[in-house]
Amino acid sequence: MEASIHIPQLPPLDEDGLLVNSDDWNESVAEDLAHLYDINSLSPDHWLVIYALRDYYAKFGVAPSMNNVCHTHKKDGLWVHNLFATCLNAWRVAGLPNPGEEAKSYLSDM
Repeated sequence: MEASIHIPQLPPLDEDGLLVNSDDWNESVAEDLAHLYDINSLSPDHWLVIYALRDYYAKFGVAPSMNNVCHTHKKDGLWVHNLFATCLNAWRVAGLPNPGEEAKSYLSDM
């Protein structure tokens, strides 16, 4: 008997791999998005970043400085990058809307 392969049924993504409708996000979607971006499992540190991004976005409507996220959690400046490979992947897994070209460039470079 062959083992089944789990293929997540993700909500629609845009051309940048971001949720088309951020209201489709939940923790299960986050886990599926993480797998899509080669993050095998979400650790407690991953969840700290995810909820920090979601909380900041809910308050201010923009992407936070990733250095600020690292500093707030008393981590070095590469913490988010080391967890997600790019800060844009953290944004994707957090299920936040497309932040615009300038912010995507900033998030990709981090």
